[in-house]
Amino acid sequence: MSRDSTGGMRVALKDVGSPVFYGGNLSAKGIYAALSGAMAQSQRLDTIANNLANADTTGFKKDGQIFSEYVTANEKYPNTLTVPRVTASINSFYDMQGADRSYVDSKGTFSDLSQGALKNTGNNLDVAIEGNGFFEVQTPSGVQLTRNGAFKLDSQGRLVNSEGFPILKAGAGPAAGRTIQLTNNNVTIGYTGEMFDGANPIGKLSVVTVDNQDALQKVGSTLYTLKPNYNLTTHAASDFKLHQGFLEMSNVNVVDEMTKMIQASRTFEADRNAIRAFDQMDDKLVNVVPKVTP
Repeated sequence: MSRDSTGGMRVALKDVGSPVFYGGNLSAKGIYAALSGAMAQSQRLDTIANNLANADTTGFKKDGQIFSEYVTANEKYPNTLTVPRVTASINSFYDMQGADRSYVDSKGTFSDLSQGALKNTGNNLDVAIEGNGFFEVQTPSGVQLTRNGAFKLDSQGRLVNSEGFPILKAGAGPAAGRTIQLTNNNVTIGYTGEMFDGANPIGKLSVVTVDNQDALQKVGSTLYTLKPNYNLTTHAASDFKLHQGFLEMSNVNVVDEMTKMIQASRTFEADRNAIRAFDQMDDKLVNVVPKVTP
């Protein structure tokens, strides 16, 4: 048994003067398509599981996967293909150069930034954003963005998030000079972000946005940064309202995510069965067909 130039198998039978062509590598094409589909559903299951794990995380935005069909013939430049323009079939012995194959291509993960429900906590340092915008947070990696308004005071009297990173007020200066200093929890925050420590005005909470939300990249569960390949900067948001004493909850719908998990699990199982079927075809092609005599 040997392979021809197209990768198909040739089996020399005892009583036949010339070799016979089998398969044309059809099972190999199918098994890779099924494998790419199974890998895509595995990624989707991981994303759904992460959404469910963060269903109670303040300010969390659910994620989704984007997939597309990668058709080799469409992706290759015409001048690199020398395949005759004929319909591919079991009787075609042309070397298709991969032009007859298609796979599931993962385009990446996106965040659904739709509004989450607001929960009344009664805590003066809790702030929820209704509408468009993000709070600015000073992190060791630079200024990042968040919708999680569960704030507190650290040992230095600074307003910080749950991870201890300082929350910034509006302004054009460096981040280190825009931290918010408070004497106690007796702070008042207006709908547009104006802050008063007792009766003393102390500035305005920074609420910013970007023109293209595709430029946002999630860091951890509730922080965001700008993707390096996007030439964009943040600017002050306008279409929003702040609610003191409230928190924005996760926008994950548990029932919806469970339904998606069931669908993805069934699709993954179907892809796995297809892989198993193609493997059995290859087994018969190698171990059964050569033993057949006319």
